[in-house]
Amino acid sequence: MNRTRAARLVGALIGSALLLAGCANLPDSSAPQALGTLDHQTTSSGPHPPVAGRDPDLLLHDFLEATADPTDHHKTARQYLSTAAAQSWDDSAGTVVVDKPDTLRESRSESTATYQIRARKVGQLGADGTYSPVDDLLESRIEMTRVDGEWRIDNLPSGVVIDSNAFYKSYRRYAVNFGNSDGTAMVSDLRWLSTSKDQLTSILMGLLSRGPQAPLAPAVRNTLAQPVTVRGISKGNGDPSGVGVGAGGVRIDMTGTSGLDAHSRELLAAQVVTTLSGADVLGPFYFTGDGRPLDDKHAVSGWTAADVSSYNLGARTSDNVGLHVVRDGALLKVSDNSVAPVPGYFGAPHGLQSVGLSEDGKLVAAVADSGRGSPAPAQMLIIGSYDGTPFPVAQGNSFTRPSWTRDGGAAWTVVDGVRVIRAVHDQSSGNVSVQEVDSSGLYAAAPGESGPIPAHAPITDLRISRTGARAAMIIGGKVYVATVVPKPDGKYALTSPQPAAVSLSTSAVSVDWLDNNTLIVARDGSVDPVQSVGIDGSQPTPFTSRNLTTPVRVVSASPNAQYVADSRAVMMLQPADPNSERFWREVQGLGVNVIPVLPG
Repeated sequence: MNRTRAARLVGALIGSALLLAGCANLPDSSAPQALGTLDHQTTSSGPHPPVAGRDPDLLLHDFLEATADPTDHHKTARQYLSTAAAQSWDDSAGTVVVDKPDTLRESRSESTATYQIRARKVGQLGADGTYSPVDDLLESRIEMTRVDGEWRIDNLPSGVVIDSNAFYKSYRRYAVNFGNSDGTAMVSDLRWLSTSKDQLTSILMGLLSRGPQAPLAPAVRNTLAQPVTVRGISKGNGDPSGVGVGAGGVRIDMTGTSGLDAHSRELLAAQVVTTLSGADVLGPFYFTGDGRPLDDKHAVSGWTAADVSSYNLGARTSDNVGLHVVRDGALLKVSDNSVAPVPGYFGAPHGLQSVGLSEDGKLVAAVADSGRGSPAPAQMLIIGSYDGTPFPVAQGNSFTRPSWTRDGGAAWTVVDGVRVIRAVHDQSSGNVSVQEVDSSGLYAAAPGESGPIPAHAPITDLRISRTGARAAMIIGGKVYVATVVPKPDGKYALTSPQPAAVSLSTSAVSVDWLDNNTLIVARDGSVDPVQSVGIDGSQPTPFTSRNLTTPVRVVSASPNAQYVADSRAVMMLQPADPNSERFWREVQGLGVNVIPVLPG
């Protein structure tokens, strides 16, 4: 569709039939070393053995902290058990993380005692270090006995129960990285490990070799997979001991790399370097494959994080586009000293309800009032360049705020709460077409313990991650992270929704990506209306509510800036100051009923 045609469509936005499909044109080598398993020494000083003379209830509390040390099949925790119980306790039957456990006495005599443990389950830890959020109650019966005058646990259920405070002290979250589908960025697969520094490199390399979690696998590519294998891991000088401890770098010897092209070799290096450097393993990193350097130009100096920084989107996030807002149906640019309409169509009042900006700020996708009476659709999606003339591409009674992929290739939105579409921008021709997204996988799965998502549950927010491999969504008031799966025909599907922020007591109303591994969520109510949470549902953390006037309606975030729209104004979270508490500060000169917009 040419510019003249597009201009005629803009002139007839109100009261005209909209294009539902079709296209339009936008304007202008070491000794071998085993890879290891997850059962290694804890990184911290860890929980302590039983204290002599401890009362049974206090000993039980200590036990729930000692279970956070997995060393040698929970050797420390087994010291709290009788000999028979220590031999029979099955610690491989699953690990549950609980919050604020209560120990309630059922009975006690001179030599025996029975207690009930009651706690709120907040998470489950898989054998591969994967974390799944849970919001449920735990009730467990524990029998205790005196052994040589000291209380010991004599009968307990299979599996491991860990107090959440002890869990976060003993375990650390690591990102095991895989390339996205087009090989342009690293996608994090989060794992929780408790291990010593000298074992960390081999464990992370083992997790890379075993590949991503099943839900993520269709959206990523793993270059460290057959026929590529790791033969040995050592320090840069070939010493196989103490790898990853202190300086000296890391040398990784592989086989099966001769068939990789140049880009795949770089992607392989990026996977390893970003995974290890993100875990504070010091480089440089030396790679050999089939007896030769993986890349001759890095043979002497090795690879550093800077060499693969283009794949690390978190390290390259830029806020050059700055804050924009939607006010009175128009898009405005906010600077330090002024608030001014953007040039062109979008800067004038055209009934805009929400806006998505591409990462470079050159493209705009906007939801606008159609200006047509019932039964005609009430809203439309329009696409255009930042300072140019747009055109309509879809219509419906509601749209979620548009979300652009990082490369500006498509703007995602949900029509009428159920129909997911992509407004695809062909950057070579400028054409835009509407593409349906298969969302049936959102309702076919049964995520976690919460059961399947109801088929009628509306999608009220959708935000594409910067890597393009995930989508954060609010479905029926709950937060999910779904996998974005490219299909052979060039289309996409949303699959494997994983619940996040499961502990929210009220409905979520807005979500955005804080960084590649963390979401920011706004919810109904006046208690902790804004919080962050890991994409795996871990570490839900309330943000300060100082100066907020609920309800909070919208969140818009980047790693460097976080904004919300509350009932009174647009508020910006002040940067962390070690000498003061964080607070929200009003962005001056905007007024009420204003929506903050950051690229994404």
